[in-house]
Amino acid sequence: MKLVFAGTPEFAAVALAHLHAAGHDVALVLSQPDRPAGRGMKLHPSPVKQFALAHGMAVAQPRSLRLDGKYPEDAQAARQALEAAQADAMVVAAYGLILPQWVLDMPRLGCFNIHASLLPRWRGAAPIHRAIEAGDAATGVTIMQMDAGLDTGDMLLTQSLPILPTDTTGSLHDRLAELGGQLMVQALAQAAVGKLHPVPQPAHGITYASKIDKAEAAIDWSQSAQTIARRVRAFNPFPGASTQLAGETLKIWAAEASEAGDGTPQASQVAGQIVAITAAGIAVAALDSIVILTELQRPGGKRLASAEFLRGCPLQVGQVLG
Repeated sequence: MKLVFAGTPEFAAVALAHLHAAGHDVALVLSQPDRPAGRGMKLHPSPVKQFALAHGMAVAQPRSLRLDGKYPEDAQAARQALEAAQADAMVVAAYGLILPQWVLDMPRLGCFNIHASLLPRWRGAAPIHRAIEAGDAATGVTIMQMDAGLDTGDMLLTQSLPILPTDTTGSLHDRLAELGGQLMVQALAQAAVGKLHPVPQPAHGITYASKIDKAEAAIDWSQSAQTIARRVRAFNPFPGASTQLAGETLKIWAAEASEAGDGTPQASQVAGQIVAITAAGIAVAALDSIVILTELQRPGGKRLASAEFLRGCPLQVGQVLG
């Protein structure tokens, strides 16, 4: 097929690579404008733009697609580029801009979205983070026919994926990105022969995956150990769970709920107090249980396993985090 592709981060770049490998003609790629990054805050192209340019694809980076919005000249230029592309379909994956109705209506077969959840659960911006944070046993990918709502369109293909007890957002993201690319190729093959059958999303089971805020990174030690451990995994690699010690911010990259003994803090212990330092890690009192910290990082330092971390930062039993 002749396609327009819209996406920005690595999740989308993986999908674009699958479409390219499958032989589709990607006539135009839309991606977010270059953003400042790194210590020098130099402008960096998105992973999607990098892949597109490396493979000779035309790229447009409008700041908005709203013809009556803040950047009408960007939207008008994008409209001309989309009209010239004459695409059969538009594939969208983690693009980051709202598609107005004129965009949805332009391709012959409409716009298909790769969404990293089993809709209608976890509509919205951060479905991978929220699925881990909530303790879901499984997630997956939904290929959706886009409409004007927020992830409300008819479902075209779905496939589930188990969430492993060790999964972080980073590891689960990579597996879902691969699955999304494969499933989108399948969906286009079926669309080419008229075998896609749209299914409306159920009216029940709707949840929303709100965007991750950096303020969520701070660990609340008054929560249960299971909740804290899930949030540590959910916020790895971004924004990274954190806690305070003597005015210093420590990043916590890996943690688990204690399975030793009954895992219940003593009455004299307060939430966030270090209760033991063992070969397994640093044991910290939570609401009604113990969290074992196994990978930590000091400001400006490297991510280290707990034993190595303690050689440079000798924590003591009785100290209180947070």
